[in-house]
Amino acid sequence: MSKRELSKYLSSLSKKELEVQVSELYDRLKEVRQFYNFVFNPKEEKMVEEAKFKISKEYFPPSGRKPKRRRSVAQRFLRDFVKLGVEPALVADVMLYNIEVAQAANAEKTINQDSFYKSMLNSFDEALQYTNQHNLHTKLKIRLQQIIDRAEDQRWVNAQAFADHYEKYGV
Repeated sequence: MSKRELSKYLSSLSKKELEVQVSELYDRLKEVRQFYNFVFNPKEEKMVEEAKFKISKEYFPPSGRKPKRRRSVAQRFLRDFVKLGVEPALVADVMLYNIEVAQAANAEKTINQDSFYKSMLNSFDEALQYTNQHNLHTKLKIRLQQIIDRAEDQRWVNAQAFADHYEKYGV
């Protein structure tokens, strides 16, 4: 169904019928519930803190179990934040936090999986693109440079690529 057809269909409904449909969507779809909860009660700071806590649990689990180190956990939060329209500075903060926590975990115990380093470079590149797109690069320049420095200090196999990507965006 095209947007035009949807608009035509919605305009043919009475107010009560529209209320019933929106209510059903709210009950059935988690995304709709999240959207309305965010629109009417945008607790962005709380959402960011919750995301940071869950990201840190991926690398430093409180129960002492083996860390999973899944990049997908952070990516899911970031995708949801962008969809909801969370303040770009907060989204960028979570992007960089994800990399910083991964680097802290690597400093504690070296990770010997090439996929980890490739994944972190992808995250860094996405953060650079996002900060550049939202004109946040000057505000976050110090954190971005610290990520590059830590990658070099920890002798990451792709440390030079971090610096190259940084320079590519002219940050």
